[in-house]
Amino acid sequence: MGRFEENAAKILDIAERGAECGLAPSGLTILIGSQGGLHLVAGNDWPLHSLQMHYGAQMAYRVSQHGAAVRVEGRAGSRTCVFESEKPELVARNLLSALPGYVVIESAGALAGA
Repeated sequence: MGRFEENAAKILDIAERGAECGLAPSGLTILIGSQGGLHLVAGNDWPLHSLQMHYGAQMAYRVSQHGAAVRVEGRAGSRTCVFESEKPELVARNLLSALPGYVVIESAGALAGA
């Protein structure tokens, strides 16, 4: 994974932590210049590529939240990525569905005879 994708993953992780604490990360755009400088833009509805071009950013990331799910869209030149967390109820459902619907319990007599 390259720096572009690593940045998106780190931004998603931080946004998820903020959401868990009740801080809504929605509507934030993070622009990274060629020298590594950051420019934060809040509440802007421009398309991500337009903001990237307007500010001359090398990489651009937009953080949004839909219910409990956090989403990070990224753009670097012609490359794009979308990282999205699952809603907590979906994670729980997936974990529970992976568990077997039965439990095998051997009786004490069967163990003693073995």
